[in-house]
Amino acid sequence: MPTLGELIAPRRLGRDFRWLLASSWTSNIGDGIALAAAPLLIASLTSSPILVALGAVLQFLPWLVFGLHAGAIADRFDRRRLVMFANAARMLVLGALCVFIVTGTANIWVVLATAFLYRTAEVFVDTTSSTLLPMLVKPADLGVGNARLQAGYLVANQFAGPPIGAFLFAAGAAWPFLVEVICIGFAVVLISRMAVTPIPPRETEARTPVHTDIAEGVKWMWRNPPVRMLVLIILTFNITWAAPWGILVLYATEHLHMGPVGYGMLTTASALGGILATVTFGWMERHVSFATLMRVALSLEVLMHLAFALTTVGWVALVIMFVFGTYAFVWGTISTTVRQRLVPHALQGRVASVNMVGVFGGMVIGQALGGIIAQLWGLTAPWWFAFGGAAITLLLVWKPISHIVNAKPAIDEVDAQSAKEP
Repeated sequence: MPTLGELIAPRRLGRDFRWLLASSWTSNIGDGIALAAAPLLIASLTSSPILVALGAVLQFLPWLVFGLHAGAIADRFDRRRLVMFANAARMLVLGALCVFIVTGTANIWVVLATAFLYRTAEVFVDTTSSTLLPMLVKPADLGVGNARLQAGYLVANQFAGPPIGAFLFAAGAAWPFLVEVICIGFAVVLISRMAVTPIPPRETEARTPVHTDIAEGVKWMWRNPPVRMLVLIILTFNITWAAPWGILVLYATEHLHMGPVGYGMLTTASALGGILATVTFGWMERHVSFATLMRVALSLEVLMHLAFALTTVGWVALVIMFVFGTYAFVWGTISTTVRQRLVPHALQGRVASVNMVGVFGGMVIGQALGGIIAQLWGLTAPWWFAFGGAAITLLLVWKPISHIVNAKPAIDEVDAQSAKEP
């Protein structure tokens, strides 16, 4: 009978993976606390919808500004130390915010500036962290490793963290951010226990401009059809997904009449679906091909948009959201695993950053479109837009999905040299 530790982090994945997993889960608890506390703090300092919305925009803006640079830097330096340094920067920013709150000198501009600096450091943490797993486990174990990391995100960041953050904020505005500092500090200690990264950093190589490194990563991705197609699929589906998601609070409260509590339950339902997927992912990976799982996930995405466009009942929306959480976890885990298997270690940071810029760029575009569509044609119109756009995209990528999944991994030296060729 395997122990709980063996089920969560199989011994074959190695000791360093367990340190990475523990660090990721601990950091996600802190991030989940901030997920609820930060909007509450902003709302306590201003009633301006524009400033409140600006706080939400600052979640994405640093990715668009610094995302590609973070990928290039992740491929240039010791990745473990870079994660530690960026997390330490997050601790300093949050510590300063706590001082402002306790001394009564915090205002909306201080909080927004803090949010921007914090998210900027987080860009470097998340980009670099995504490059560590392929360096620690065998390609065949990437699916299990990503599933375990995603499970921590769902349980800690999406499920447990927000209620704790709201409770701590009620006790005192500074408490959630102080606890987050402690969580990130533990995360730094845990990841420091990892052995020195097995891939030699590029610190000893001849320096090239950062924009040259970025161009090399983008060029390699564009010349690799499977990875290019995967990134384009993610970009397109994020545009269609984000269109209705930007007005979800209005859809839930005004169209479905679920109220604030019901709206909050939608997020909970999604997290519960994701938790179910974490339990069953190992079985799915063993018995169903990645290509089939990807097609099923994207097909369910199309049907989800249609179901939300048609339903007028709150409990039906909760069921739909539960299913969304399940297949979204499967899609996210598989797409990350496939990308990591195909990209050389030396380019992992840059290609991951291009992917993340596509994710957040798609969300910004989608939310802007969703707001305009809802304003012109009503709260269900973005769901119809998402249904049509996702359905057309699925038809176009149905066959290429097999080519993506069955593509052979690139060899570092060959592909790096290919990317440098004019």
